[in-house]
Amino acid sequence: MLPEDTLRLLAQKLAKQLQDNQQMLVTAESCTGGWLAKIVTDLPGSSNWYDSGFVTYSNHAKQQALGVSAELIAEHGAVSQAVVEAMVSGALKNSQAEVAAAVSGIAGPGGGSESKPVGTVCLAVGLRDQPPVARQEHFSGDREAIRYAAIKVLLQELLRLTAKKSA
Repeated sequence: MLPEDTLRLLAQKLAKQLQDNQQMLVTAESCTGGWLAKIVTDLPGSSNWYDSGFVTYSNHAKQQALGVSAELIAEHGAVSQAVVEAMVSGALKNSQAEVAAAVSGIAGPGGGSESKPVGTVCLAVGLRDQPPVARQEHFSGDREAIRYAAIKVLLQELLRLTAKKSA
């Protein structure tokens, strides 16, 4: 199975769960540059369960569009669990959605550091009126492989999050 097919299948499962739950999704992406939004909106009928997406690549965009504080970014760095949690909260605040996903990472080939090497990605998912759940991952490979892995994990996390309601 091609990588794109894997993402499409995960997105189709997510679409069904969101529709079953009568929920809308919002995305807030940095290192993936809107790839998650593209995957979900490639599906026909996605307007029934996808509200909007924010591609906030720069720190300024994270602050302006999602309300992430400059102090939070300065203290933890843009690639941190604290920042992706704030991105989830900001995306939900600035949309009609009940479910949110956020991602920020270092996809390379440059930009890494000893404490945050290339492949470091922070992801978060959350429901409106509940605290977001974030995690940090380290993916290997080239820029595309790292971004693909981040989208795959985000879709899996969204499936887990929305399965709780449909169960």
